[in-house]
Amino acid sequence: MRILIAAALAVLLSACAATRFETPHLQVVGIEMVQSELFEQRFKVRLRVQNPNDRALPVQGITAKMQLQGEDFAQGVAGESFTVPAFGEAEFDMLLSANMAGTILRLATAMRDKKSADKLDYRVTGKLSLSSGFLRSIPFEESGSFDLGQLTKGAAQP
Repeated sequence: MRILIAAALAVLLSACAATRFETPHLQVVGIEMVQSELFEQRFKVRLRVQNPNDRALPVQGITAKMQLQGEDFAQGVAGESFTVPAFGEAEFDMLLSANMAGTILRLATAMRDKKSADKLDYRVTGKLSLSSGFLRSIPFEESGSFDLGQLTKGAAQP
């Protein structure tokens, strides 16, 4: 009986080791304003997903929130399916909606207090939803900065 329990435990532990999964890395590679109205702005954000795992990620959808200079800025969802190859990467576009009415003043204050006002710090959080596999969703959090001057020209590159 002890041998059977030890064998079952060994199989269970090896199964857990086989399902070790490293969180994919997301990076903002471009952002442009596509629509601007009084109470809502829409941004097309280009994201790159890097998969550090030995198996492909069948992404079914994604939800994301973006902060600029530590302030909530925009959020959105994307339902377009794509696959990130094992040890590979993929890029996709996502629409984020922002209500800039209250955010503009907070951003302006944050930019004034910052030493270098030509860069905006961002933080993107959310989750990737997978269409198959043991894990059904993978949370992510990434941060970086992009050039503010490029945003006003239509496409910002980090």
